[in-house]
Amino acid sequence: MKVYELAAGGDGLDRLRRADRPMPVPGRGQALIRVRAASLNFRDLAVVQGVYPGPPATGNLIPLSDGAGEVVAVGDGVTRVQPGDRVAATFFQTWADGPPPPGCVALGAAPADGVLAEHVVLHEDGLVHIPQEFSFEEAAALPCAAVTAWNALMAAGKPVRPGASVLVLGTGGVSIFALQFARAAGARVFATSSSDEKLARAQRLGASGLINYRTTPDWEQEVLRLTGGRGVDAVVEVGGAGTLAKSFQAVGFGGKVALIGVLAGRSGDTSPHPLMFKAASLHGIFVGNRRMFEDMLQAMTVNAIRPVVDKVFGFDDAADAYRHLMAGRHFGKVVITL
Repeated sequence: MKVYELAAGGDGLDRLRRADRPMPVPGRGQALIRVRAASLNFRDLAVVQGVYPGPPATGNLIPLSDGAGEVVAVGDGVTRVQPGDRVAATFFQTWADGPPPPGCVALGAAPADGVLAEHVVLHEDGLVHIPQEFSFEEAAALPCAAVTAWNALMAAGKPVRPGASVLVLGTGGVSIFALQFARAAGARVFATSSSDEKLARAQRLGASGLINYRTTPDWEQEVLRLTGGRGVDAVVEVGGAGTLAKSFQAVGFGGKVALIGVLAGRSGDTSPHPLMFKAASLHGIFVGNRRMFEDMLQAMTVNAIRPVVDKVFGFDDAADAYRHLMAGRHFGKVVITL
């Protein structure tokens, strides 16, 4: 079968290579999946650049955590899926609910191969059934970014309720899903971007407070102005240390900041002291479990929410998909079809 591998040596995208591997065979509790689509996350750029935290890869690694496809065969003892089922992989395999179990690993980074392959073997506990109305490309957009956004807004701390206000930073996968979930919950959404064109697209999805952070670098002050000095109830903080201090200023009394990414760099003022005076909370978000994924899918189905797919690349053009994400021109998710 055809796969992509990240060579143990090399630099950046030079490590991404086409290869052939034997067809895997599902063992007990496992299912063989014909992958139809996979999507990229910012995490995948860190993996290919060799800067992702965790153990280094000791061999050639199949990248990408997010994929969807069809069950081809199952091993002994499998009861949750059967051949023909349309499924998506969970980011963390075997983490069904509650806190993560010992030995729980995330796909697409050492030591666990990912899904950029024609076929993969996954544990049955690491699969969810996808709605029939979703294409494989849409379903492949969900496992990391969408579940992260759902966890940030609906699982961590106080869930977002009707009438609340939410700030999303940027227009990548997590932020766009958060915008959609917050609007479905009846919340007012503020969005930042360096592009007026992207802000206009965010407005069409329901964002009502639009801030270009290049022309308004003190965007936290603009958030306070737009909320009458109150601040927002939730911040989806994907910037990390580079924007965290601004997010602490933008959050309102009793609100929460969901800390997710490092898009703005790893250095900056990270003191949580300002939260004390607001009785606000900070939550570290690292994707989520299968229960969150399944709850999210129910909410998406009921509210007719469809993933925003920015661009779809063919399997032969996987490197171009990486380059597109690296360039930061995307709005929503970047997907590869197989």
